[in-house]
Amino acid sequence: MPFRFSILALSFLLAANVAFSREESRTTPRGSATSAPALPVPVPSVAAAESGGSAPAGETLRGTAAYALHAPARPGTPRHAPATAPPDRTSAAATREEADTLDITTWEYLCRYRDSTGGGISHPDTLCISVAGIRLHTLESVPALGRSGRYAPDTTILQRAERNRRLYDSIAAKTSRRAVPRLLYKMLFVRPVLDTTDNGRVLDEDRLFEPYAGKTIGEIAIAREQVFSPDGNWFERTGNNVHVLTRDRVIRRDLLFRPGDKVDPQILVRNKQLLRSRAYISDAELEIVPDPLDTAIVNIVVHTRDSWTISADAGFHSEGRTMFSVYDANILGMGNKLSVKTHFDRNDFGYGGNIVEYEIPNLLGTFYTAAFSAGRDFYNSELKLGLGKEFIKPTDYEVGASYEEVKEKYYLVDRDTSELGKIHAVDIWGGRSKYIVPIRSSVYVTGRYSRAHFSLRPQVGPEYNPAFHNTDNLLFGVGLYREKFYSANLVYGYGTREYLATGYNAELVGGYSWGEFDELMYLGAGLKAGSFRPLGYVMGGISFGSYIDLSTGAWRRSAVDIDLRWFSNLFVFRRNRIRQFLSLNYTQGWNRYSGSEEVLRFTRENGLRSLREDVTGINRAVLNTETVFFTPYQPLGFRIALFGFADFGLLGYHANPFRNEFFASFGIGMRIKNERLIFNAIQLELGFAVGKRGWLDSRYVRVSNQTRMEQYRYLPTRPEIVGFR
Repeated sequence: MPFRFSILALSFLLAANVAFSREESRTTPRGSATSAPALPVPVPSVAAAESGGSAPAGETLRGTAAYALHAPARPGTPRHAPATAPPDRTSAAATREEADTLDITTWEYLCRYRDSTGGGISHPDTLCISVAGIRLHTLESVPALGRSGRYAPDTTILQRAERNRRLYDSIAAKTSRRAVPRLLYKMLFVRPVLDTTDNGRVLDEDRLFEPYAGKTIGEIAIAREQVFSPDGNWFERTGNNVHVLTRDRVIRRDLLFRPGDKVDPQILVRNKQLLRSRAYISDAELEIVPDPLDTAIVNIVVHTRDSWTISADAGFHSEGRTMFSVYDANILGMGNKLSVKTHFDRNDFGYGGNIVEYEIPNLLGTFYTAAFSAGRDFYNSELKLGLGKEFIKPTDYEVGASYEEVKEKYYLVDRDTSELGKIHAVDIWGGRSKYIVPIRSSVYVTGRYSRAHFSLRPQVGPEYNPAFHNTDNLLFGVGLYREKFYSANLVYGYGTREYLATGYNAELVGGYSWGEFDELMYLGAGLKAGSFRPLGYVMGGISFGSYIDLSTGAWRRSAVDIDLRWFSNLFVFRRNRIRQFLSLNYTQGWNRYSGSEEVLRFTRENGLRSLREDVTGINRAVLNTETVFFTPYQPLGFRIALFGFADFGLLGYHANPFRNEFFASFGIGMRIKNERLIFNAIQLELGFAVGKRGWLDSRYVRVSNQTRMEQYRYLPTRPEIVGFR
């Protein structure tokens, strides 16, 4: 079995010497890499602010990164919430004398007011960001604000951060006396800072924007940042110099709103999720700035931070075949991906061929994805063309077309051999959705035509190897769906904010298949739903499908698939964060034909991780459990997660799954990931497999670059035939 792993270029491995949490709480202004277009806002002078006055009516500042942002009304309130009208400004002068003062290059002037009863902060005012040379005044009683404006989760984290700071100060002082230790310190250490992403809270970010729902969007500014800190060490600065910053128009073409649109909280959250899903963006934030001259208008600042997008991969296959590839997911800052794969024989270094892939994730701002790949390697060759758009908004459409001409080796499990096959495939699909306000869901209809013809294939017959039959399929789907995003962290990622979908999708599928040996009708249905519950996130899905011979009424090649998933809330054990994952899959087939694709096996998605043996059947049940420890260690900016797993499976040909053969695998592993880099998590597994027959053929050591579980979505897609594999 082939495996792949990421090869990190040495020169930029050290450039990753930055912790994600470090950047989240820096005081460097958001627009340090490239300034946002100026937004017209009233800005009081320093003297006026200190005396309680304000700038003359209508006076505005148009300058670099100059805009006003309303601060939260109380600690813990999201910064997007509108501030309560402040009391008399005359108390600001007395407050200033009790404040601490900190010089920074770009200043943030935070005006806060004392309660009339003579105590703490009651009504924060407006946060004004202006030009250099001013001092930052902050009250000791004001909770610490991170770079994104979020409040610290609790004082325990503050105390731990202070202890870490003193430790690092001690190490820095001892290594600063000589040149070599000082250089090593800068290369290998990053200063620990307050990490506001490790609290595990699940947030409904729609509520952050609800106070502005229905208001008109005025100006839209883009503030882009480089991958690493601009004042970091030499490796970080070199990485920024090599990296091409994502262009302004590339960010703008991914926006789901335009000037003049009404603020829709769900669309804004969906847009944040869309931006973060791009391979070239590691962080994205939407900041609402109320217009001071018109309360019905708000301006929006889009903050983005780039990812490191240059990478190299390698794959080692049987018979000495080896693949090496390099790619860049942000060519010239355009957001497009170019990949070049080279194949050779590692035994004699014989040349095997090249494959070139190019992808445009958003063609000319239409949200169409265009993809192309062509080339060959040893026995295989491919030519793939695709253009399509998926559902994005509740009322939307999808459309797409693809063509494939692929020659590759197919493993025939029933004969334990491999044979070449060459397929010519055409796929055309489309659909439309409409949001229904009373039920807060969207109804949709979809259609699809697909054609698959083989010019080279294994042996086939009327009821043998139907996966290699020449067929034309016409399918239609109708359904109802709802999807809403919540933000969390330390689920599938390693500290960055993640957007997890909740909702449901209920669909009916029907159609007709014209095959070279028969003509059959197809019927199918599916239902999946998921949400956050008190004990964590729960998702369930079931799908059923079958062909029907209209001449005899017989059901052919029927299949049912049941999928259940759960992950727990985040637990805290000392400095570690712990999350438990569980998934259950059950697949069964009836009236199946014979052939290699007509039986079930343990797969990477639904299988036992350490089991190497190929076992077949028509009834499969798999239970996967995994416990993940997110450690606080961040060597060279990479976060480390340790995990243990236990997988259990039943597979065989008996209709009762408990009478089929039992298998199990156990193991431990480690994942390493830097969220600022495009590289997948590097994963090392150690495990073994057992069964009724005792010790089984196992993958004792496995290195890969893919995590175990993937995020779940409820968007409708083109109609599908229920899979059986």
